[in-house]
Amino acid sequence: MILLLVLFFAIDLAWGSIFIPLNEVVTTFLGNGTDEINTEILLNFRLPKAITAVLAGASLSVAGLMMQILFRNPLADPYVLGVSSGASLGVALVVMSSGVLLGSAGSWITILAAVAGASVVMLLVVGVSFKVQQAVSLLILGIMFGTIVSSLVGVLQYFSNPDAIKMFIMWNLGSLSAVTWQHLQILTPVILAGLLTVFLIQKRLDGLLLGENYAKALGISIIQTRIIIVLTTSVLAGAITAFTGPIGFVGIAIPHIARGIFKTSSHRILIPTSILMGAILILICDVISQIPTYTLPINTISSLFGAPIIIWVILRKK
Repeated sequence: MILLLVLFFAIDLAWGSIFIPLNEVVTTFLGNGTDEINTEILLNFRLPKAITAVLAGASLSVAGLMMQILFRNPLADPYVLGVSSGASLGVALVVMSSGVLLGSAGSWITILAAVAGASVVMLLVVGVSFKVQQAVSLLILGIMFGTIVSSLVGVLQYFSNPDAIKMFIMWNLGSLSAVTWQHLQILTPVILAGLLTVFLIQKRLDGLLLGENYAKALGISIIQTRIIIVLTTSVLAGAITAFTGPIGFVGIAIPHIARGIFKTSSHRILIPTSILMGAILILICDVISQIPTYTLPINTISSLFGAPIIIWVILRKK
């Protein structure tokens, strides 16, 4: 997995509208690059994009793994709690009221709006989790919160001008290339902190596989664990959504692929495997999206990978 990650990371750096040979990529990072244009493209455009792809794939895959454990549902994903819808509402409020999306200041305003929207929904879900004892009920409430927020976005779109709607739709399709080094200075520590939290609670996640009653018998606090999972998932999925836009189906598909390959439910194996496989998948999607003269939205490519896996899961479970 690590070798595949390094391979596709290098391919993602080399591939694009301007192809840069792998030996040129290596010499550039060793400080011996001879072409200034290629050096500029690699260091300031493709490298931040590739790092973002790794962070996005890792965080969304792990978030999906935790959601499937919490809800005991193989089709749960990071956005099931309405985090993506909350982020979309924040962006819609900014874009459709002021038309701000492009430029340095506009990008930060958009990111802050997405974080604020995701945080509001997250706080609502955490507040409800104290009252709701059943994970399935929390799942339904999360879907309802997402539905309400999506309806509000629809109302905003109806009353907005076509240019603002187009800008919002472009954000909603997802893009890795909009993330700069300045953005990564915030995104990277947030994602790494979330992933570290997941590693620290892996024994609790193993306990939840036995069911809530058995987990309680093992001394695991169900409410506390649920809050940690909800908060961590919201941070991982919300941060990525804020910086890149929604990237669908990765959180559903990768945990199933990891379980299918390694034939285990142990999170000591599944967590690092999901991180690596998620990163590889987004890198592959990014390479595919870079067709000559066009750059396809990353969300459409990831959906083409994830949707067939969901169909396979449903048919396999009958």
